[in-house]
Amino acid sequence: MTSHHTMLPTTATASAPPPLPAPAPGEPHAALFLALGYMRLPELLACWRVCRLLGEAVAGDTLLWRRVAVEPPLSNRVTDEILVKLTARAEGTLRSLHLVGCFRVSDAGLLRVVEQNPCVTELYVPTCTGLTGDGVVKIVQLLHEHMGNIDRLRLNGISRMSKHHLDVIMSLMSKGNPQVQQDRSPLFYNHRAREVLNTNDERPIDVDVCPLCTNVRLVFDCTKDDCRKVKHSLLRCRGCYFCITRCEKCGGCISSEDRTEADLACSDFMCLDCWLTHPKCSTCNRPYCERHENLMVPLSMPGQFSCQRCAELGASLESQEDGY
Repeated sequence: MTSHHTMLPTTATASAPPPLPAPAPGEPHAALFLALGYMRLPELLACWRVCRLLGEAVAGDTLLWRRVAVEPPLSNRVTDEILVKLTARAEGTLRSLHLVGCFRVSDAGLLRVVEQNPCVTELYVPTCTGLTGDGVVKIVQLLHEHMGNIDRLRLNGISRMSKHHLDVIMSLMSKGNPQVQQDRSPLFYNHRAREVLNTNDERPIDVDVCPLCTNVRLVFDCTKDDCRKVKHSLLRCRGCYFCITRCEKCGGCISSEDRTEADLACSDFMCLDCWLTHPKCSTCNRPYCERHENLMVPLSMPGQFSCQRCAELGASLESQEDGY
């Protein structure tokens, strides 16, 4: 029995897209221009210096500068003047500004940026210690006067932020955008919420007034069902990181007994239930939390490890024995 197959040319398919034109000698490939919109700020700045054509594309396309995110290690180098020059590339169309740990940016510098870009809707400035509560209020007031509709602020780590500042900011945001209301949904602790931006947090403002110390900080709810069922607000274990010790694994509160019995090889804390499930140092019987597991020193036996303290102590004893 003979079967007949129609052979298609190997050089053509029905769904193949047309190839991108080959670049002239010395010019960047066309695909690189398409990738500019997906690059972070350090990559954009690097492309700016590669060649004239890429530099003109980066500097001249305002869409690339509608969202500016400055993160470490670049944060240490950004000053007021540098920030103003960067955001000026948006030509007044800046919508989102993320500054993470930019301690050299001041109230006056950020105010200049907002004056030139009054349509900002997202302003993330966590751990920008050069900013103050008074300065943030002036910025939100300016956006409100220019009929702005800012709906997302991240203010954790701002200096001298009080309940009065928080109330004024929330009031101005609500007037400019009636859909913005203080979201009372629970915020559960983990180390990522403390150290970097939590992009899954949909609340308009990240900070709140701690019910225990009355400072404006990130305020966490307990993950334990028994604690969350407590009706009296003063008896709930809800508070900032400094007032209530939280488990690095589950985010629940930690009793004084757990802190004594559930000792860790690192500087963090863990509740007894989570402590029991973690692998432990074969010498001191202490575990690492998940974010410090890279400090484990593997041993010859599979699955066993030594903590850094025990490993250093063992190495010290071996060197002393060799000296005798």
